[in-house]
Parts: sequence; structure tokens; C-alpha cells
Amino acid sequence: MDFGRLSDLRYVDFRLPPDHPETAAVLARAQAVEQTPRVFVGCPIWTNKAWLGSYFPAGIKDTDYLHHYARQFNSIELNTTHYRIPDAPTVRKWRDATPAGFQFCPKLPQSISHDRELYNADDLTTTFCRAISGLDDRLGWTFLQLPPTFGPEHLPRLERYLLDFPDYVPLAVELRHPAWFSDPGLRESVFAMLEALGKTLVISDVAGRRDVMHMRLTTPVAFIRFNGHGLIPSDYARADAWAERLAAWLGAGLQTAYFFVHQKDIMHSPLWTQYFLEKLNARTGLNVAPPRIIPQPVQGSLF
Repeated sequence: MDFGRLSDLRYVDFRLPPDHPETAAVLARAQAVEQTPRVFVGCPIWTNKAWLGSYFPAGIKDTDYLHHYARQFNSIELNTTHYRIPDAPTVRKWRDATPAGFQFCPKLPQSISHDRELYNADDLTTTFCRAISGLDDRLGWTFLQLPPTFGPEHLPRLERYLLDFPDYVPLAVELRHPAWFSDPGLRESVFAMLEALGKTLVISDVAGRRDVMHMRLTTPVAFIRFNGHGLIPSDYARADAWAERLAAWLGAGLQTAYFFVHQKDIMHSPLWTQYFLEKLNARTGLNVAPPRIIPQPVQGSLF
């Protein structure tokens, strides 16, 4: 995730902002619903060749990567759908390669979000939603990542698109244009609109855009995208802070948390996740399994 990435982090305040005042109200309403909270953690891709011989068995075929990824993480930010709508056989293969409880979070195609900017995109949206519905119980929350050029002047178009979005597919929305967050009145009205429509507002923890750390939950589902910087001390401090915040939200009524880890070096993602889940599990009593290096078969030797 290059959005908001900085090369110089010396002046970045990585502390989590306080919750938006309305977040507590959203969680309080959800607390009345008895539901075991769920936490899903994942990466943006599963074809991580650097994991061969550590988190993946050495020598596996490309077609086996998802099977082994899903034994290390319980979710994936499915970026491949951003570039093409998968056909039904592909979706079935993805579903069948993963165990029960695994969650795919497909990104809407760029043909909808970036090329057409939600204009005249109903047919494509229907095709996409029908395709990913083949994931069945493996389908988590999809997410609409709007480009940085999509600003508040398109608010009526965004509202109309969300009103018409198929209700059988849960949706999170990521806003990137700075103007969505710079005007307090506009910001609050957009937050309220998403809450009224039952759409989750994505929280992105990135160095160069702290304005998107709005900490406003619009549903009892948190969708968080975390951009790390190679296991430097601030990465671990941020892991501590997120474990504390998520524990508080889960205790207050949060039903589901999706947390997606982006590291420039893919080898850093499992290591950071191990640390993060250790802290989160200790605070919540949950038992979300962290990624682990797996034993590799030992070749026989000649004497």
C-alpha cells in the first residue's frame, strides 16, 4: 500500500487519535446483540514466494499457495479482484482452498471505482457481486477504495451508488481525497450517511495521511488497513496501541474486526502479526492463531 507512505518518518505522530464521539454510540447499540466477537487478520496477497521454506512448505506449486496461506492467516484483503472480475470456477477454487472460518475481503474492480468513478456502473457491480457471492460463507466484507481524485463534489453519486448497492454483499468504503476530512460539517454528514446506510468506513493507518485516522465506526464492524515500515520501533508501538484500542472496542460491542497488514517487505508481515496478535489475545482472551514457521521435511544425507 503506497497510499500515504513516507520515506522520512521523523516528524510523524503515530499515536492513535481518540475515538470519534459517535463511535461509543454505535458500539453501545451493537452491545445489545449477543454475538461472539470475531477478529480477522490478513495480508493483501497470498502468492508470497519469500515464505517458501518458512511459512510455506518449500517447493509447493503456485496453485497451492492459497491453501497454505489460509493456514497462516484467517483472512485476505483480496486485491486481485481490483483488476478483474473472477469467473465462477475461480471463485469456487478460492473457496475450496480455504478452511471454514476463513474470510475473503474482495476489493471492488477499478473499472467501477477508478475508471467509471461509480458512474453508469450498475451492471458491472451486479456482475461482481454475483461472482463473489460464490465464496458463500467465506465472503467477508468487500471494500470500495475510491481514488484520491474522487472528492466531495461527487457525494450525490456516491450516495446513489451506495443506496443501490446489492444488500446481500456487505461493504466498506475507503475515502482518500483530503477534502472529505477537511470540512468538519461535510465530514460529519458523510459519516452519518454511511452509518444510516450500514456501510463501514475504512480506517487507514498510514504515515503521510493522519486525517484518515478518523476513528469513527459507522457500523459494529471495523475495517483497518495498517501500513508498516519494516519492524522499526514505531511499528511495535503501533501494534501495542491497536491491540489496546481493539480490545476496548470489542469489549464495548464491536462485533467484527478486519485488520490488514501491509509491509514493504512481505517477510515482515508474519513477524509483526505474531507480535500484534500476542498482545491482542492477551487483552481480549481471544485465541486468534498467529502465523508460525512450519517444520520442513529434512532431506536424507549420505555418509
